[in-house]
Amino acid sequence: MGFFSSSTQTIPNSGEIPNHIAVIMDGNGRWARKRFLPRVAGHKRGVETVRALVKTCAKQDVKYLTLFAFSSENWRRPDDEVSFLMGLFMDALKREVAKLHENNIRLILIGDRSRFNTELVAQIEASEKLTAENTGLTLTIAANYGGRWDILQAANKMMLQHPKKVAQFAEEDLTPHLAMYYAPEPDLFIRTGGEKRVSNFLLWQLAYTEFYFTDTLWPDFDDEAFQTAIQSYQQRERRFGRTSEQLTHS
Repeated sequence: MGFFSSSTQTIPNSGEIPNHIAVIMDGNGRWARKRFLPRVAGHKRGVETVRALVKTCAKQDVKYLTLFAFSSENWRRPDDEVSFLMGLFMDALKREVAKLHENNIRLILIGDRSRFNTELVAQIEASEKLTAENTGLTLTIAANYGGRWDILQAANKMMLQHPKKVAQFAEEDLTPHLAMYYAPEPDLFIRTGGEKRVSNFLLWQLAYTEFYFTDTLWPDFDDEAFQTAIQSYQQRERRFGRTSEQLTHS
């Protein structure tokens, strides 16, 4: 896989349908609490929303879908919830990877795998290997991922690759080492659940991404809610540092 250039170095192509959508899937716990259910019920329901969104993105010719499943800060949650999420992640991989492969979807996981148990790491690697040659939608799951971790690990790899370089490093030196080197920067960032922050997600990659926040809780984020997000994106003027007059002229 090659790597894509930075939006601060070149002007990306923008279409009516986002090429790359990144999502923070927030609100599972609150969805469950509103129904007097345990938080884990919200996480289970959220998996169904993921399944539906993947199908919709593949159908609408979105090329890259990136989902923030578990942040590096989520380890601070109660132990029983973390344990359940790890088990849910494992079960989802086992159940869904064959379907993804049948539908020509490539699956990639980004994040620090060092805290995962060996069985989960083996399942991740097997899932990635099975779908590696698929050419449809690229589904990226960010798990034990943090934007600062990403930048730091990329910087460390960059310096190890160029131990004797004395001149200043440039963006193109760092880009190949970022976790998502294989994908263009997101065109559209969606966060459900009403919060309006990026929560240490893709800090480098979101430089010129269009943001869309909704109060809809993740388990309720259905196709209608997704199409509303797409319509909002289609109304944006993506200038990448240029003026509106320049866009009109071009």
